[in-house]
Amino acid sequence: MESKVNILSDNEHELEVNLKYPEIKSEIEEAYKEERKNIELPGFRKGKVPIDMLKKLYGEAIEYKTSEKIATKKFWDIVDDKNLKPISTPQLTDIDFEKGNKLFFKVKYEIMPKLELKEYKGLEIEKPLFKVKEEDVQKEIDYILKTNASYKETDMIENNNFRITVNLQKLDEAGIPVIGSRSENIGIDLTDERVNAQIKENAVGKKKSEEFSFEFTDEHSHGEEKHTVTHKYTAEIIKVEKIIYPELTDEFIKIITKEKANTVEELKTEIRTKMEKYYGNQSENIFDNSLINEVVKRNDFTPPTGYVSLLLDRFVESEKEEAKRKGYANIDEKVLRENLKQRAEWNAKWQIILNNLADTENIKVEESEIESLAKVESEKTGISFQKLLKFYKDSNRTNTLLEEKVIKFLKDSNTAKEVDPEKKKVQKKG
Repeated sequence: MESKVNILSDNEHELEVNLKYPEIKSEIEEAYKEERKNIELPGFRKGKVPIDMLKKLYGEAIEYKTSEKIATKKFWDIVDDKNLKPISTPQLTDIDFEKGNKLFFKVKYEIMPKLELKEYKGLEIEKPLFKVKEEDVQKEIDYILKTNASYKETDMIENNNFRITVNLQKLDEAGIPVIGSRSENIGIDLTDERVNAQIKENAVGKKKSEEFSFEFTDEHSHGEEKHTVTHKYTAEIIKVEKIIYPELTDEFIKIITKEKANTVEELKTEIRTKMEKYYGNQSENIFDNSLINEVVKRNDFTPPTGYVSLLLDRFVESEKEEAKRKGYANIDEKVLRENLKQRAEWNAKWQIILNNLADTENIKVEESEIESLAKVESEKTGISFQKLLKFYKDSNRTNTLLEEKVIKFLKDSNTAKEVDPEKKKVQKKG
């Protein structure tokens, strides 16, 4: 077998392969055996047609069909043997098969572009520091009380500490009910801050079976034109429930925290600690993303189109699977692809920069690291070491670990400038 790599551009190569017929004869013979299983001729049952007769009648078609399969297999054999590393779906651009003589083919494929990276060290990147406020802690306590509340059915809405069920009727500008615009048994929690202010105000003092009205304004744009539409409704109250909150006693706190906290102060401390951890993770994630975005921006380039398409296909399939799990139907794939295109382009750039940065800074993931990870997880989960090791290799865990290492390198090589996000928001408004 003769093969050579033609360099078409910095990120596009072509593999050229020339095979003599004896080198592919075993694959051709195997193809005849496979085709024979599905062919039936007069006087012969399916799978019993003599090979010589099969070659005489269908030889040309079977061998030409098989030649493409052989080309694909040989391409990937050479990829493994020569460590070619295509990053997108290869394209068979030329094939010349002569029965009994030769198989010649060319495959074009993209490779990871080599970049001269710049300005990825010594940068100053803003890192927001979120502070836990007492009102945040109190909101969490209120939420705990709300999720453990009970409801007592009554007749009158005395204040906003009620839950109501209503039948809604839309009205036209003259106050006449719009036919087909009625919704029944709509639950409304008057403690919810997202509820229309007029509903909260106009419902108070009303009794079961009474009505109240409200309206809301919808503002939207068509191009540069802004439109404002006012919608009017009447609400017939069919059920009124008073929200009864539990008392924040020590016993209640012990139950809801499974004895992690025993007093109000201990509960507040536990909530504050969890919030600080959550805010810390959020701050770290924002800093990581800002740093990566800045490195990509300073090393911008046009990624290979095939690689972008490959990532886009993966994102689209992932979103479709997620939509299927959630029960969403009628997904417009064309719109989905358009919406995900920019994300695919950015990810292509980052993955290429990541690999170039790893090469430049000699950042690697050793086989021993994967093995150590599999060993630790095996001890934790009880899953066999060999199964985990195979899973990590099949799922490209090496790539994930490499990305983690590169991000750590970037964080160690750049400076975090801590900022108060609330103060910055005020400064922007000013």
